[in-house]
Amino acid sequence: MRQLVLTAPGKVAWEEAPDPVPEARGAVLRPLAVARCDLDAPMGRQGIFPTPFPVGHEVVAEVIDVGSAVGNRHEGDRVIVPFQLSCGQCAVCRSGRFGACAVFRAPAGGAFGFGSAGGGHGGGLADLIAVPAADHLLIPAPDGVPNEVLCTLPDNVCDAYRTVGPQLEAFPGAEVLIIGGTAQSIGLYAAAFAVALGSKRVRYVDTEAERCEAAAALGADVTFHEGAWPQRFDRALITVDNSGDPAGLACTLRSTDDYGFCTSVAIYFTPTTEVPLLQMYTKGVTFHASRADSRRLLPTVVDLVSSGRMDPARIPTRIEKWEKADQVWLEPATKLVLTR
Repeated sequence: MRQLVLTAPGKVAWEEAPDPVPEARGAVLRPLAVARCDLDAPMGRQGIFPTPFPVGHEVVAEVIDVGSAVGNRHEGDRVIVPFQLSCGQCAVCRSGRFGACAVFRAPAGGAFGFGSAGGGHGGGLADLIAVPAADHLLIPAPDGVPNEVLCTLPDNVCDAYRTVGPQLEAFPGAEVLIIGGTAQSIGLYAAAFAVALGSKRVRYVDTEAERCEAAAALGADVTFHEGAWPQRFDRALITVDNSGDPAGLACTLRSTDDYGFCTSVAIYFTPTTEVPLLQMYTKGVTFHASRADSRRLLPTVVDLVSSGRMDPARIPTRIEKWEKADQVWLEPATKLVLTR
């Protein structure tokens, strides 16, 4: 089989690899469409993780073969693949914390498309990919939703949902403020979810005009920002830090209303001392920094998308043919999808 490999920082190429075979509880899939996660492009250009490794972890696929102990997944099924691996049987999984599975551990968490940092489990941009624990892990793809939409769900769309979905369920109609666009698609998906789930006002602040236009088209009140981040913006009960800047993070936290909720989708690779802990304490701010728990969130996200309440296709998406993956994987795009 062929797979797309990040051979060195800034370089990708198709390479040959042995065909995988399913383990007893696993399956072999044929990817149908793969979306590029917001982390994939900088990860590819900057060499964040050791190379070489096969890329791609937002995948919708067809089941080609199953192991002898698989009962609920069958050849020909169309499935969505959570980007994190989980066994479904350990004590951690039984508690519903699939992203922290005790079996699949790795420096960046057990995941597809991260090489040794993710446990060496292969990437989605391949003719075939082996997955473990197929009955537990794989999510049936709903009819009527195209592959180029479904493949965006496992990471970035789930990540966006966690920033506003549970919070709006607890506080219907609450105002949402999204600051920054370092994770290019996630902030826009978050705005789309906030509008769809009934926020009375969604404010979106970004440093790039194109993303501001996209957010306005989704129904957000947009502020184009230039220069240093202010101390704070007008407060909102639900805030999202997507700045990737310690000063932007501090601004977002200060912009969170009393006993409000701030979630960061940006990744901070170096320590920051700018978190205003005293103000957070006196105002009762809850702060959440995390990867999305893909297997736990996907069923809810799939329901919202398949019911038509939220449409990821409204976010600017560049769709390219599978064979062009080696040419376009590292090129600019708010969201990039490769489809067969």
